[in-house]
Amino acid sequence: MKVPRDLYGRELADHLIRRWDYRETHQTGSHIVLRTELPSAQTLPIPAHKPMRIGTLTAILRMVSEHKRASRSEILRGL
Repeated sequence: MKVPRDLYGRELADHLIRRWDYRETHQTGSHIVLRTELPSAQTLPIPAHKPMRIGTLTAILRMVSEHKRASRSEILRGL
């Protein structure tokens, strides 16, 4: 599955909160900070920029997929 090129940071954060057991802890400047405890603790900063850069989005998806042991396409499903 291709990485979307018009995805906003807030949209990604909301998706991770709804479907992947993350919760928003706070926002520092233009970064939304998410945290999960499942399967272990992970803190994830997401830039709240208008369309996110592809490299940044790919790096965030890699971190989530490694932590949740899911494929990138599984994580993107439902966006």
